[in-house]
Amino acid sequence: MNPAAQAIPLTSRRKGPLAGRVRVPGDKSISQRSLILGALAVGETRIAGMLEGGDVISTANAMKALGATVERVGEGAWRVLGVGVGGFAEPAAPLDFGNSATGCRLAMGAVAGCPITVTFDGDASLRTRPMRRILDPLEKMGARTLEIREGGRLPAVVQGARDPIPIEYEAPVPSAQLKSAVLLAGLAAPGTTTVIEKEATRDHTEKMLKHFGASVRVSPYGDHGRRIVLDGQPELEAAPVVVPADPSSAAFPLAAALIVPGSEVVLEGVMMNPLRTGLLTTLKEMGAAIELVAKRNEGGEEVADLRVTPGALKGVDVPAERAPTMIDEYPILAAIAAFAEGETRMRGLKELRVKESDRLEGTAALLRVNGVEAEIVDDDLIVRGKGRAAGGGVVTTHMDHRIAMSALVMGLASEQPVGVDDSAFIATSFPGFVELMRSLGADLT
Repeated sequence: MNPAAQAIPLTSRRKGPLAGRVRVPGDKSISQRSLILGALAVGETRIAGMLEGGDVISTANAMKALGATVERVGEGAWRVLGVGVGGFAEPAAPLDFGNSATGCRLAMGAVAGCPITVTFDGDASLRTRPMRRILDPLEKMGARTLEIREGGRLPAVVQGARDPIPIEYEAPVPSAQLKSAVLLAGLAAPGTTTVIEKEATRDHTEKMLKHFGASVRVSPYGDHGRRIVLDGQPELEAAPVVVPADPSSAAFPLAAALIVPGSEVVLEGVMMNPLRTGLLTTLKEMGAAIELVAKRNEGGEEVADLRVTPGALKGVDVPAERAPTMIDEYPILAAIAAFAEGETRMRGLKELRVKESDRLEGTAALLRVNGVEAEIVDDDLIVRGKGRAAGGGVVTTHMDHRIAMSALVMGLASEQPVGVDDSAFIATSFPGFVELMRSLGADLT
Protein backbone atom coordinates (compact mmCIF):
# COMPACT_ATOMS: atom_id res chain seq x y z
CA MET A 1 0.00 0.00 0.00
CA ASN A 2 1.20 3.50 -0.76
CA PRO A 3 1.83 5.71 2.27
CA ALA A 4 -0.59 8.57 2.79
CA ALA A 5 0.28 11.69 0.85
CA GLN A 6 1.75 14.60 2.79
CA ALA A 7 -0.99 16.92 4.06
CA ILE A 8 -1.61 20.04 1.95
CA PRO A 9 -3.48 22.72 3.96
CA LEU A 10 -5.53 25.19 1.91
CA THR A 11 -7.54 28.32 2.67
CA SER A 12 -10.34 30.04 0.74
CA ARG A 13 -11.28 33.72 1.03
CA ARG A 14 -14.07 35.98 -0.09
CA LYS A 15 -13.05 38.01 -3.13
CA GLY A 16 -15.13 39.22 -6.09
CA PRO A 17 -17.78 37.51 -8.26
CA LEU A 18 -17.03 34.22 -9.99
CA ALA A 19 -17.40 34.15 -13.76
CA GLY A 20 -16.59 31.81 -16.63
CA ARG A 21 -17.48 28.72 -18.60
CA VAL A 22 -15.89 25.45 -17.47
CA ARG A 23 -16.24 21.68 -17.78
CA VAL A 24 -15.65 19.59 -14.68
CA PRO A 25 -13.90 16.20 -14.99
CA GLY A 26 -15.66 13.10 -16.27
CA ASP A 27 -18.14 11.25 -14.08
CA LYS A 28 -16.38 8.97 -11.61
CA SER A 29 -19.13 6.33 -11.55
CA ILE A 30 -19.12 5.91 -15.32
CA SER A 31 -15.32 6.04 -15.55
CA GLN A 32 -15.01 3.21 -13.01
CA ARG A 33 -17.66 1.07 -14.69
CA SER A 34 -16.27 1.60 -18.19
CA LEU A 35 -12.92 0.19 -17.06
CA ILE A 36 -14.43 -2.84 -15.32
CA LEU A 37 -16.91 -3.72 -18.06
CA GLY A 38 -14.29 -3.05 -20.73
CA ALA A 39 -12.07 -5.56 -18.92
CA LEU A 40 -14.92 -8.12 -18.89
CA ALA A 41 -15.77 -7.60 -22.56
CA VAL A 42 -14.26 -9.24 -25.63
CA GLY A 43 -12.36 -6.82 -27.87
CA GLU A 44 -11.12 -3.25 -27.53
CA THR A 45 -13.08 -0.61 -25.63
CA ARG A 46 -12.17 3.03 -26.23
CA ILE A 47 -13.01 5.47 -23.42
CA ALA A 48 -13.12 9.24 -23.98
CA GLY A 49 -13.37 11.90 -21.29
CA MET A 50 -12.39 9.53 -18.49
CA LEU A 51 -11.79 10.99 -15.04
CA GLU A 52 -8.08 10.64 -14.33
CA GLY A 53 -8.32 11.03 -10.56
CA GLY A 54 -6.70 8.73 -8.04
CA ASP A 55 -9.76 6.52 -7.54
CA VAL A 56 -10.13 5.74 -11.23
CA ILE A 57 -6.40 5.17 -11.76
CA SER A 58 -6.48 2.64 -8.90
CA THR A 59 -9.26 0.76 -10.70
CA ALA A 60 -7.37 0.91 -14.00
CA ASN A 61 -4.32 -0.61 -12.31
CA ALA A 62 -6.47 -3.33 -10.74
CA MET A 63 -7.98 -4.31 -14.11
CA LYS A 64 -4.46 -4.51 -15.53
CA ALA A 65 -3.35 -6.74 -12.66
CA LEU A 66 -6.33 -9.03 -13.37
CA GLY A 67 -5.13 -9.59 -16.94
CA ALA A 68 -6.80 -6.89 -19.06
CA THR A 69 -4.76 -4.54 -21.23
CA VAL A 70 -5.35 -0.99 -19.98
CA GLU A 71 -3.51 1.91 -21.63
CA ARG A 72 -3.75 5.70 -21.61
CA VAL A 73 -3.64 6.92 -25.21
CA GLY A 74 -4.26 10.66 -24.68
CA GLU A 75 -5.77 13.17 -22.27
CA GLY A 76 -8.85 11.44 -20.86
CA ALA A 77 -8.55 8.80 -23.60
CA TRP A 78 -8.01 5.17 -22.65
CA ARG A 79 -7.93 1.78 -24.37
CA VAL A 80 -9.05 -1.43 -22.68
CA LEU A 81 -8.58 -4.89 -24.21
CA GLY A 82 -10.84 -7.22 -22.26
CA VAL A 83 -10.52 -10.86 -21.23
CA GLY A 84 -14.21 -11.83 -21.34
CA VAL A 85 -16.66 -12.73 -18.57
CA GLY A 86 -15.02 -15.05 -16.04
CA GLY A 87 -11.63 -14.54 -17.68
CA PHE A 88 -9.71 -12.67 -15.00
CA ALA A 89 -6.29 -14.07 -14.08
CA GLU A 90 -5.08 -14.37 -10.50
CA PRO A 91 -2.99 -11.27 -9.71
CA ALA A 92 0.56 -11.63 -8.45
CA ALA A 93 0.07 -9.11 -5.62
CA PRO A 94 -2.77 -7.57 -3.58
CA LEU A 95 -5.01 -5.12 -5.46
CA ASP A 96 -4.55 -1.66 -3.92
CA PHE A 97 -7.65 0.47 -4.52
CA GLY A 98 -6.28 3.51 -2.70
CA ASN A 99 -9.29 5.57 -1.58
CA SER A 100 -11.78 4.02 -4.01
CA ALA A 101 -14.64 2.14 -2.37
CA THR A 102 -16.52 2.04 -5.69
CA GLY A 103 -13.62 0.43 -7.54
CA CYS A 104 -13.00 -2.06 -4.74
CA ARG A 105 -16.60 -3.13 -4.23
CA LEU A 106 -17.42 -3.44 -7.93
CA ALA A 107 -14.22 -5.38 -8.55
CA MET A 108 -15.18 -7.76 -5.73
CA GLY A 109 -18.35 -8.53 -7.69
CA ALA A 110 -16.47 -9.05 -10.93
CA VAL A 111 -13.89 -11.30 -9.23
CA ALA A 112 -16.59 -13.32 -7.42
CA GLY A 113 -17.51 -14.97 -10.73
CA CYS A 114 -13.94 -16.11 -11.49
CA PRO A 115 -12.13 -19.14 -9.97
CA ILE A 116 -9.24 -17.06 -8.62
CA THR A 117 -8.10 -15.81 -5.21
CA VAL A 118 -7.57 -12.05 -4.81
CA THR A 119 -6.47 -9.84 -1.92
CA PHE A 120 -8.27 -6.48 -1.79
CA ASP A 121 -6.71 -3.56 0.06
CA GLY A 122 -6.66 0.24 0.13
CA ASP A 123 -5.49 3.29 2.03
CA ALA A 124 -6.17 4.09 5.67
CA SER A 125 -9.56 5.63 4.80
CA LEU A 126 -10.72 2.70 2.66
CA ARG A 127 -9.65 0.30 5.40
CA THR A 128 -12.36 1.82 7.62
CA ARG A 129 -15.18 1.15 5.13
CA PRO A 130 -17.56 -1.82 5.67
CA MET A 131 -17.21 -4.62 3.10
CA ARG A 132 -19.42 -7.28 4.68
CA ARG A 133 -22.56 -5.88 2.99
CA ILE A 134 -20.91 -6.64 -0.39
CA LEU A 135 -19.42 -10.00 0.51
CA ASP A 136 -22.59 -11.47 2.06
CA PRO A 137 -24.53 -11.76 -1.23
CA LEU A 138 -21.36 -12.74 -3.13
CA GLU A 139 -20.94 -15.66 -0.74
CA LYS A 140 -24.50 -16.74 -1.54
CA MET A 141 -23.34 -16.86 -5.18
CA GLY A 142 -20.46 -19.21 -4.35
CA ALA A 143 -17.56 -16.89 -3.52
CA ARG A 144 -15.67 -17.36 -0.25
CA THR A 145 -14.08 -14.82 2.07
CA LEU A 146 -10.87 -16.49 3.21
CA GLU A 147 -9.57 -13.61 5.34
CA ILE A 148 -10.97 -10.25 6.45
CA ARG A 149 -10.19 -7.83 9.23
CA GLU A 150 -12.45 -7.45 12.27
CA GLY A 151 -15.65 -5.57 11.48
CA GLY A 152 -15.65 -6.66 7.85
CA ARG A 153 -12.81 -4.28 6.96
CA LEU A 154 -9.98 -4.50 4.44
CA PRO A 155 -7.64 -6.14 3.73
CA ALA A 156 -9.77 -9.07 2.56
CA VAL A 157 -8.88 -12.23 0.68
CA VAL A 158 -11.68 -13.38 -1.62
CA GLN A 159 -11.88 -16.64 -3.54
CA GLY A 160 -14.17 -16.45 -6.56
CA ALA A 161 -16.68 -19.18 -7.40
CA ARG A 162 -15.72 -21.97 -9.78
CA ASP A 163 -19.43 -22.48 -10.53
CA PRO A 164 -21.25 -19.21 -9.71
CA ILE A 165 -24.85 -19.49 -8.52
CA PRO A 166 -27.55 -17.05 -9.70
CA ILE A 167 -29.59 -15.55 -6.88
CA GLU A 168 -32.50 -13.25 -6.20
CA TYR A 169 -31.31 -10.67 -3.71
CA GLU A 170 -33.19 -7.92 -1.92
CA ALA A 171 -30.72 -5.19 -0.97
CA PRO A 172 -31.00 -4.30 2.75
CA VAL A 173 -29.77 -0.74 2.12
CA PRO A 174 -30.03 1.54 -0.93
CA SER A 175 -26.55 1.16 -2.45
CA ALA A 176 -25.58 1.29 -6.12
CA GLN A 177 -22.26 -0.34 -5.21
CA LEU A 178 -23.98 -3.31 -3.58
CA LYS A 179 -26.40 -3.73 -6.50
CA SER A 180 -23.59 -3.44 -9.02
CA ALA A 181 -21.39 -6.01 -7.28
CA VAL A 182 -24.19 -8.60 -7.37
CA LEU A 183 -24.95 -7.90 -11.04
CA LEU A 184 -21.28 -8.13 -12.01
CA ALA A 185 -20.96 -11.47 -10.21
CA GLY A 186 -24.18 -12.58 -11.94
CA LEU A 187 -22.55 -12.15 -15.35
CA ALA A 188 -20.66 -15.40 -14.80
CA ALA A 189 -23.64 -17.36 -13.40
CA PRO A 190 -26.07 -19.40 -15.52
CA GLY A 191 -29.73 -18.38 -15.57
CA THR A 192 -30.94 -15.06 -14.18
CA THR A 193 -29.63 -12.97 -11.31
CA THR A 194 -32.14 -10.56 -9.76
CA VAL A 195 -31.56 -7.58 -7.50
CA ILE A 196 -34.49 -5.90 -5.75
CA GLU A 197 -33.98 -2.42 -4.32
CA LYS A 198 -36.66 -0.75 -2.23
CA GLU A 199 -35.30 2.69 -3.17
CA ALA A 200 -33.93 3.26 -6.67
CA THR A 201 -30.20 4.03 -6.76
CA ARG A 202 -28.07 5.32 -9.63
CA ASP A 203 -28.52 3.04 -12.63
CA HIS A 204 -25.23 3.44 -14.47
CA THR A 205 -24.33 -0.26 -14.16
CA GLU A 206 -27.62 -1.39 -15.72
CA LYS A 207 -27.28 1.10 -18.58
CA MET A 208 -23.66 0.21 -19.21
CA LEU A 209 -24.32 -3.54 -19.10
CA LYS A 210 -26.85 -3.01 -21.89
CA HIS A 211 -24.33 -0.86 -23.75
CA PHE A 212 -21.89 -3.81 -23.70
CA GLY A 213 -24.53 -6.26 -24.92
CA ALA A 214 -25.96 -7.85 -21.77
CA SER A 215 -29.68 -8.54 -21.38
CA VAL A 216 -30.98 -6.49 -18.44
CA ARG A 217 -34.63 -5.88 -17.59
CA VAL A 218 -35.73 -3.22 -15.11
CA SER A 219 -39.24 -2.91 -13.68
CA PRO A 220 -40.81 -0.89 -10.83
CA TYR A 221 -40.90 -2.37 -7.33
CA GLY A 222 -43.08 -0.83 -4.65
CA ASP A 223 -43.39 2.93 -4.40
CA HIS A 224 -39.77 3.93 -5.00
CA GLY A 225 -37.89 0.77 -5.89
CA ARG A 226 -36.87 -1.33 -8.86
CA ARG A 227 -36.37 -4.96 -9.78
CA ILE A 228 -33.34 -5.62 -12.00
CA VAL A 229 -33.04 -8.96 -13.82
CA LEU A 230 -29.80 -9.93 -15.59
CA ASP A 231 -29.40 -12.90 -17.96
CA GLY A 232 -26.13 -14.60 -17.05
CA GLN A 233 -23.19 -15.75 -19.16
CA PRO A 234 -23.46 -13.23 -22.00
CA GLU A 235 -20.48 -12.52 -24.20
CA LEU A 236 -19.98 -8.85 -23.55
CA GLU A 237 -18.80 -7.00 -26.64
CA ALA A 238 -16.39 -4.07 -26.49
CA ALA A 239 -18.14 -0.73 -26.99
CA PRO A 240 -16.93 2.89 -27.04
CA VAL A 241 -17.75 5.01 -23.99
CA VAL A 242 -17.93 8.82 -23.83
CA VAL A 243 -17.89 9.88 -20.17
CA PRO A 244 -20.13 12.90 -19.38
CA ALA A 245 -19.16 15.56 -16.83
CA ASP A 246 -19.64 14.42 -13.22
CA PRO A 247 -22.69 16.02 -11.51
CA SER A 248 -21.14 15.39 -8.09
CA SER A 249 -18.04 17.37 -9.08
CA ALA A 250 -20.12 20.05 -10.82
CA ALA A 251 -21.90 20.62 -7.49
CA PHE A 252 -18.91 22.54 -6.09
CA PRO A 253 -18.49 25.33 -8.68
CA LEU A 254 -22.30 25.38 -8.96
CA ALA A 255 -22.61 26.00 -5.21
CA ALA A 256 -19.95 28.69 -5.31
CA ALA A 257 -21.83 30.52 -8.09
CA LEU A 258 -25.03 30.38 -6.00
CA ILE A 259 -23.54 31.92 -2.85
CA VAL A 260 -20.94 34.41 -4.15
CA PRO A 261 -22.72 37.69 -5.03
CA GLY A 262 -22.60 38.83 -8.65
CA SER A 263 -21.41 35.51 -10.05
CA GLU A 264 -22.35 33.91 -13.38
CA VAL A 265 -20.94 30.49 -14.19
CA VAL A 266 -21.74 28.01 -16.98
CA LEU A 267 -20.96 24.34 -16.38
CA GLU A 268 -20.70 22.37 -19.63
CA GLY A 269 -22.02 18.89 -20.40
CA VAL A 270 -23.18 17.88 -16.91
CA MET A 271 -24.93 14.50 -16.67
CA MET A 272 -28.67 14.85 -16.07
CA ASN A 273 -29.52 11.25 -15.22
CA PRO A 274 -32.64 11.59 -13.00
CA LEU A 275 -31.10 9.22 -10.44
CA ARG A 276 -28.24 11.70 -9.98
CA THR A 277 -30.05 15.05 -9.95
CA GLY A 278 -31.50 15.17 -6.44
CA LEU A 279 -29.29 18.15 -5.60
CA LEU A 280 -30.68 20.18 -8.50
CA THR A 281 -34.23 19.33 -7.43
CA THR A 282 -33.47 20.47 -3.88
CA LEU A 283 -31.71 23.66 -4.93
CA LYS A 284 -34.61 24.66 -7.16
CA GLU A 285 -36.95 24.16 -4.19
CA MET A 286 -34.68 26.53 -2.28
CA GLY A 287 -35.11 29.15 -5.01
CA ALA A 288 -31.78 28.69 -6.81
CA ALA A 289 -31.33 30.25 -10.26
CA ILE A 290 -30.12 27.30 -12.35
CA GLU A 291 -30.92 27.26 -16.06
CA LEU A 292 -30.54 24.07 -18.11
CA VAL A 293 -29.50 24.78 -21.70
CA ALA A 294 -28.32 22.75 -24.72
CA LYS A 295 -29.78 19.45 -23.54
CA ARG A 296 -28.31 16.52 -25.47
CA ASN A 297 -27.09 12.91 -25.25
CA GLU A 298 -23.49 11.87 -24.58
CA GLY A 299 -22.39 8.30 -23.95
CA GLY A 300 -25.95 7.07 -23.49
CA GLU A 301 -26.70 9.69 -20.81
CA GLU A 302 -28.64 12.96 -21.06
CA VAL A 303 -26.43 15.98 -20.43
CA ALA A 304 -26.97 19.74 -20.32
CA ASP A 305 -25.08 22.97 -19.74
CA LEU A 306 -25.98 24.65 -16.45
CA ARG A 307 -26.07 28.45 -16.19
CA VAL A 308 -25.89 29.44 -12.51
CA THR A 309 -26.35 32.84 -10.87
CA PRO A 310 -26.85 33.80 -7.20
CA GLY A 311 -30.12 34.80 -5.55
CA ALA A 312 -32.10 34.57 -2.34
CA LEU A 313 -32.33 31.01 -0.99
CA LYS A 314 -34.72 29.61 1.61
CA GLY A 315 -34.47 26.57 3.86
CA VAL A 316 -36.33 23.40 2.84
CA ASP A 317 -37.14 19.90 4.06
CA VAL A 318 -35.26 17.26 2.01
CA PRO A 319 -37.12 13.91 2.12
CA ALA A 320 -35.25 10.71 2.96
CA GLU A 321 -36.32 9.01 -0.28
CA ARG A 322 -34.30 11.58 -2.24
CA ALA A 323 -31.04 10.53 -0.58
CA PRO A 324 -29.99 7.90 -3.17
CA THR A 325 -30.11 10.53 -5.94
CA MET A 326 -27.78 12.93 -4.10
CA ILE A 327 -25.91 10.85 -1.54
CA ASP A 328 -22.53 12.45 -2.35
CA GLU A 329 -23.87 15.99 -2.41
CA TYR A 330 -25.05 16.45 1.18
CA PRO A 331 -21.86 18.16 2.45
CA ILE A 332 -22.05 20.83 -0.25
CA LEU A 333 -25.82 21.18 0.21
CA ALA A 334 -25.19 21.79 3.91
CA ALA A 335 -22.70 24.52 3.03
CA ILE A 336 -25.25 26.15 0.72
CA ALA A 337 -27.94 25.84 3.41
CA ALA A 338 -25.84 28.06 5.68
CA PHE A 339 -26.43 30.89 3.20
CA ALA A 340 -30.18 30.25 2.96
CA GLU A 341 -32.75 31.88 5.24
CA GLY A 342 -34.37 29.41 7.63
CA GLU A 343 -34.01 25.78 8.55
CA THR A 344 -32.95 23.07 6.09
CA ARG A 345 -33.54 19.52 7.31
CA MET A 346 -31.88 16.67 5.39
CA ARG A 347 -33.53 13.41 6.36
CA GLY A 348 -32.40 9.79 6.35
CA LEU A 349 -28.62 10.20 6.08
CA LYS A 350 -27.54 6.97 7.78
CA GLU A 351 -25.50 6.02 4.70
CA LEU A 352 -23.28 9.07 5.21
CA ARG A 353 -21.86 7.48 8.35
CA VAL A 354 -20.01 4.85 6.26
CA LYS A 355 -18.52 7.04 3.55
CA GLU A 356 -14.83 8.09 3.33
CA SER A 357 -15.33 9.39 6.86
CA ASP A 358 -18.37 9.64 9.11
CA ARG A 359 -19.55 12.23 6.62
CA LEU A 360 -22.62 13.13 8.67
CA GLU A 361 -20.57 14.14 11.72
CA GLY A 362 -17.89 15.67 9.51
CA THR A 363 -20.40 17.88 7.71
CA ALA A 364 -21.93 19.11 10.96
CA ALA A 365 -18.44 19.85 12.33
CA LEU A 366 -17.54 21.75 9.14
CA LEU A 367 -20.50 24.06 9.73
CA ARG A 368 -20.08 24.51 13.47
CA VAL A 369 -16.40 25.47 13.31
CA ASN A 370 -17.42 28.21 10.89
CA GLY A 371 -20.17 29.69 13.06
CA VAL A 372 -23.17 27.95 11.47
CA GLU A 373 -25.78 26.33 13.69
CA ALA A 374 -26.07 22.61 12.82
CA GLU A 375 -27.62 19.68 14.68
CA ILE A 376 -27.83 15.93 14.09
CA VAL A 377 -31.09 14.31 15.20
CA ASP A 378 -31.06 10.54 14.67
CA ASP A 379 -30.01 10.32 10.99
CA ASP A 380 -31.14 13.82 10.04
CA LEU A 381 -28.93 16.86 9.60
CA ILE A 382 -30.50 20.21 10.47
CA VAL A 383 -28.88 23.45 9.32
CA ARG A 384 -30.28 26.74 10.61
CA GLY A 385 -29.31 29.19 7.92
CA LYS A 386 -29.08 32.94 8.42
CA GLY A 387 -28.16 33.95 4.89
CA ARG A 388 -24.51 34.23 5.89
CA ALA A 389 -21.60 32.31 7.41
CA ALA A 390 -19.01 33.76 9.77
CA GLY A 391 -16.19 31.47 8.63
CA GLY A 392 -12.86 31.71 10.38
CA GLY A 393 -12.52 28.01 11.10
CA VAL A 394 -10.07 25.31 10.06
CA VAL A 395 -11.93 22.15 9.04
CA THR A 396 -10.65 18.69 9.87
CA THR A 397 -11.23 16.75 6.64
CA HIS A 398 -10.65 13.17 7.90
CA MET A 399 -9.17 12.37 4.44
CA ASP A 400 -12.57 13.12 2.87
CA HIS A 401 -12.38 14.95 -0.45
CA ARG A 402 -16.01 16.14 -0.39
CA ILE A 403 -15.69 17.61 3.11
CA ALA A 404 -12.57 19.47 1.93
CA MET A 405 -14.17 20.90 -1.23
CA SER A 406 -17.38 21.87 0.59
CA ALA A 407 -15.41 23.80 3.21
CA LEU A 408 -13.37 25.62 0.57
CA VAL A 409 -16.50 26.62 -1.35
CA MET A 410 -18.04 27.94 1.89
CA GLY A 411 -15.00 30.14 2.45
CA LEU A 412 -15.55 31.93 -0.87
CA ALA A 413 -18.66 33.61 0.55
CA SER A 414 -17.95 33.63 4.31
CA GLU A 415 -17.08 36.75 6.28
CA GLN A 416 -13.74 35.27 7.34
CA PRO A 417 -11.48 32.80 5.49
CA VAL A 418 -12.10 29.06 5.82
CA GLY A 419 -9.21 26.60 5.96
CA VAL A 420 -8.89 22.84 5.60
CA ASP A 421 -6.20 20.79 7.30
CA ASP A 422 -5.57 18.76 4.14
CA SER A 423 -6.57 19.13 0.49
CA ALA A 424 -4.39 16.31 -0.87
CA PHE A 425 -7.33 13.89 -1.18
CA ILE A 426 -9.34 16.19 -3.46
CA ALA A 427 -7.48 14.68 -6.43
CA THR A 428 -9.12 11.29 -5.82
CA SER A 429 -12.34 12.57 -7.40
CA PHE A 430 -11.64 16.06 -8.78
CA PRO A 431 -8.15 16.54 -10.15
CA GLY A 432 -7.66 20.18 -11.06
CA PHE A 433 -10.31 21.43 -8.59
CA VAL A 434 -8.13 24.26 -7.26
CA GLU A 435 -7.06 25.36 -10.74
CA LEU A 436 -10.64 25.29 -12.07
CA MET A 437 -11.95 27.33 -9.15
CA ARG A 438 -9.11 29.86 -9.53
CA SER A 439 -9.94 30.18 -13.25
CA LEU A 440 -13.41 31.37 -12.18
CA GLY A 441 -11.89 33.96 -9.85
CA ALA A 442 -11.76 32.07 -6.53
CA ASP A 443 -9.10 32.94 -3.95
CA LEU A 444 -7.61 29.62 -2.83
CA THR A 445 -4.14 29.62 -1.28
